[in-house]
Amino acid sequence: MKRTATDSVPGSTTAATAAANGKPVVEPPVLGGPEHTDYYRLDELLTDEQRALRRRVREFMDREVLPIINPYWERAEFPHELVPKLAELGIAGFQIPGYGSPGMSNVTAGLVIMELARGDLSISTFAGVHSALAMMSIALLGSEEQKQRFLPPMARLEKIGAFGLTEPAHGTDVVMLETTARQDGGSYVLNGHKRWIGNATFSDYTIIWARGEDGHVGGYVVEKGMPGFDPQFIAGKTALRCVQNAQISLTDVRVPAENRLENSHTFRDTEEVLLASRFCVAWEAIGAAVAGYETALAYSQQRHQFGVPLASFQLVQYRLARMLADITNMLCMQLRLSQLMDERKVTMPEVALAKMHNCERARAILADARDLLGGNGIVLDYHVARHLADMEAIDTYEGTDVVQALIVGRDITGHNAFMPPAAPRH
Repeated sequence: MKRTATDSVPGSTTAATAAANGKPVVEPPVLGGPEHTDYYRLDELLTDEQRALRRRVREFMDREVLPIINPYWERAEFPHELVPKLAELGIAGFQIPGYGSPGMSNVTAGLVIMELARGDLSISTFAGVHSALAMMSIALLGSEEQKQRFLPPMARLEKIGAFGLTEPAHGTDVVMLETTARQDGGSYVLNGHKRWIGNATFSDYTIIWARGEDGHVGGYVVEKGMPGFDPQFIAGKTALRCVQNAQISLTDVRVPAENRLENSHTFRDTEEVLLASRFCVAWEAIGAAVAGYETALAYSQQRHQFGVPLASFQLVQYRLARMLADITNMLCMQLRLSQLMDERKVTMPEVALAKMHNCERARAILADARDLLGGNGIVLDYHVARHLADMEAIDTYEGTDVVQALIVGRDITGHNAFMPPAAPRH
């Protein structure tokens, strides 16, 4: 359903504008429903339960998030007031079975993530860090005792999780991480630095990945308040401003041995977590693209120039059709990837291909949407500006476009291009 030019949007600074010279003023359109984008009727492949959950998440984002998110984004603050309301949706933990989590299929989880992102990428990132990274690390690599201890309160969003892998000097080459873990009696002592760690300024449990004395990487659950754990908010971001990214200093942080994830032995153990998270990011990109397309479509139908709707111009229709083609492509691709995930047949290169493609097309769609909105495209009221800015971060985290391409390239050629080849000796 789309709004007419005379409808108001909650929280909009321009919704109260009545008219100019007796003519209607275009109000910021709200996001439309999936009927605008499901051109190949993929909805018919879903169960009634999947459709109902997707609708519930979409309505939550439209009702609870859109009216308040722009001021938080502008102030670079996280809307903590939304956390108890998110908890009521019962979606934390996504695909994790048991321990209070919903145990969704990957198809269902993808739909939920898409709807979260369609509303706001900061909220979907918060949910992704908490569920797909922090909770998934414990679910995949923790002992049964650790799962019982940590996961239920996280599923209720009573405890918030963060995931500390990236370091100031190690992004793409994170396998080279320098944070150390030294065993000392019944504890491990952590030292090092992490950067770009979402949720970390307020998280209760932060999974810190550190290199042990044997040279192998393991995961450690650092609890809020442990001495020597110092997360500092990274200010000045132009994307995902609501997400509270931190640079973390770890100075002789003493973590009980029972907080070391029992089944994390090497860096390869993190790859299973990263695969699940990268899959989520590919769905996020679709949600952002849908938001841009649906807003551009609604706006072009409401906005009149030279006495006719923008939607009646050939170039506008061409751009809208191209947006729809890209979104249809992404949805088909991602639905099949989700099925492969459910069948446990998916590989990291297959997930990398989706993340690379979806993020690249989402950026293009949002740029076109902003352009179609003209000057209104750069104000937060219309939401496209926020999505366009936030998409820059989505494109970067969990591996940039180039990194994903090299993962795929290595798989299809058999050659590893991450490191430049050594020069021949003469």
